[in-house]
Amino acid sequence: MKRLRALLVAICAGTMLFTMVDAKAARPSLILTAEGVEAIRQSRQTRQTYSLFEASLEDAKTRVERSIAEGVLVPTPVDPGGGYTHERHKENYKVIHDAGILFQLLGDKRYLRHATDLLLAYAEIYEDLPLHPAQKRQSPGKLFWQNLNESVWLVHVVQGFDAIADALSDKDRATIEDHLLRPVADFLSLQNPETFQKIHNHGTWAAAGVGMTGYALHDPSLVERALLGLTGDGTSGFLAQLDQLFSPDGYYTEGPYYQRYALMPFVLFAQAIDHNEPDRKIFEHRDGVLLKAIDATIQQSYAGKFFPINDAIKEKGLDTQELVYAVAAAFTRTGRNDLLSIADYQGKTVLTGDGLAVARAVSEGAGQSFAFRTMMLRDGPDGDQGSLAILRMGDGPMAQTIVAKNTSQGMGHGHFDKLSYILYDNGREILTDYGAARFLNVPSKDGGRYLLENQSWAKQTIAHNTLVVNESSQFGGDWKRAQKYWPTVRYFEAGERLNVVSASLENAYPDTVIERTVVQLDHPAFAAPLLIDVMSASSQEKTTFDLPFYFDGQIVGFSGALQANTESRKPLGQAHGYQHLWVEATGQPTDGPIRFSWLNARRFYTLHAVAPEKTKPVFVRTGANDPDFNLRDQQGLILRSNGRKAVRFLSVIEPHGIYNPAAEFTAGSDSQIARIDHVFEAGADLIKIEMKTGEIIRLAISNDPDSEKTHRILSAGHEWAWRGFVTVLEEE
Repeated sequence: MKRLRALLVAICAGTMLFTMVDAKAARPSLILTAEGVEAIRQSRQTRQTYSLFEASLEDAKTRVERSIAEGVLVPTPVDPGGGYTHERHKENYKVIHDAGILFQLLGDKRYLRHATDLLLAYAEIYEDLPLHPAQKRQSPGKLFWQNLNESVWLVHVVQGFDAIADALSDKDRATIEDHLLRPVADFLSLQNPETFQKIHNHGTWAAAGVGMTGYALHDPSLVERALLGLTGDGTSGFLAQLDQLFSPDGYYTEGPYYQRYALMPFVLFAQAIDHNEPDRKIFEHRDGVLLKAIDATIQQSYAGKFFPINDAIKEKGLDTQELVYAVAAAFTRTGRNDLLSIADYQGKTVLTGDGLAVARAVSEGAGQSFAFRTMMLRDGPDGDQGSLAILRMGDGPMAQTIVAKNTSQGMGHGHFDKLSYILYDNGREILTDYGAARFLNVPSKDGGRYLLENQSWAKQTIAHNTLVVNESSQFGGDWKRAQKYWPTVRYFEAGERLNVVSASLENAYPDTVIERTVVQLDHPAFAAPLLIDVMSASSQEKTTFDLPFYFDGQIVGFSGALQANTESRKPLGQAHGYQHLWVEATGQPTDGPIRFSWLNARRFYTLHAVAPEKTKPVFVRTGANDPDFNLRDQQGLILRSNGRKAVRFLSVIEPHGIYNPAAEFTAGSDSQIARIDHVFEAGADLIKIEMKTGEIIRLAISNDPDSEKTHRILSAGHEWAWRGFVTVLEEE
């Protein structure tokens, strides 16, 4: 089926390329267009200026003026990420891009000369450059240590060239085209077929660079190479990337961090296609999947930061340049005024006609609050490879949010964390995800690469809020095997007072089935929604089950006695990430409920756990076996159940109280819950939450998606009956 789809795409695309008019489109014609230039010039001539646009214009002028003062600096490539030559070439592509645009918008020939001088300097050296001396083994570049950076360089540089091409002398234009742009495009494609053909963000960047160069040079063969891959059959290339990396809901298989990163080449090349070949209707491709992807990227954020699942730098957020381009492109194509609130948050826009439209609309007060929603983003090209569930309760970007990761592996950047979740509340991350072990562009941290600890800790199952079996990671830590399997989403429901997602996982561990149901319940008895979590597993052998909860904040209470390791500590284990966890304290195995409270900023949180008999609480902290101090501090509570074939953990997370140290005021620091009981009978769960006030809340989970079937469970001599997967039971 995929082969047939690719063949049909190739035939249609090939037909369009043959009919592509060789007459040269008016320059510029990539992202900034001749029409956009005219609109911007007219706006400035009539003194209709807008703060977002002017701020971005001033940023570009500052960068280029600084570069002009420094002169043409094109050093021989030596350093990896973060080093001088790496950062210089990175800055140069931004300068060439900005200088070309500034020349178009302002007409200052100094910008034309500086962009030309930089391009000619690169044209003089590029073809003779060897592979980078600090090259990455699998995909080296020439200007940079990996050819991914070379692709990013080309995407920016070709836009600068497109903006000045018609003002160049014939000689300079030919020199830049023949000794720089074409050689870079060939290097990224013909000389690096493995990367160029890969269905991966590296391949997307390369395709975008080559395709945009094709449009800038009016070369249909380069455009065809970019769209359909080296073989021309559509099994690789930009269209295949668009078909295979996004789900029908716009979820990108590597997760939001790389969705943000890959969005830029997707959006930029799509705009270049749209401006040069509008008949392709690229933004309508797959029912508008690219516009859906822009919305999905924004949805996968909290308090302005992206969910840090898979390999992710936690500081990345909605104000990244990739999303600035995406928001501008989406606004002009959809007219969605809620996107303007994101642009306003970003505080900048792009120097194009789209950017002008965004800046004008924001200035005129047309913006609306972005509609952050409870949703399930399906994963996989056909939407059948699990999902990312986002449960929100409340209004706005600070509403309590649960991120349930029931997705596919996410290729090499994926983590072994299926059925894990993150909890956000009160504007902060409460139950955390570590993200990636990487210090981007810090030379002393392995040149800014992913550290060894990314593999030995950050990707491992124990580093996440999900069940671990026998101190080993899901799928044995083999991502290629993990790529073949994904959770089965059993149920999803979004409501005004109750959200729920339930999923099961097989094949992650031999002869073991794991299920997890996460409920978000808004009840008038509580100041904030509860998180109710039922995690179960069954195995054919006696097993050690570990259920971690990584929390951010200060411990303020625990229900039992703890043996704290104040003088010496030992690692929790030897491998699969356990070797990086110091054992901070342990409790005695208990048959009763476990209660643990912590303070995060101005709110208290209590974890109530009803766990299997003899469950042992273990407090842990990262940092063991870390001689280079590469691991960030992360603390957690692990509930350990030994020697059982089956387990069922009930956990209730209760936000409560307020803490204001400035006003010397504390209220509600104690949990409002007096007792939690859990009955599991005939495949169904009955959860009783008794308040200190005497009020009782009962939640029934049938674990059966059949909405018409009646379920019954007996508790304390009373039979409870209900229909549906989950419901709050009322007293009869």
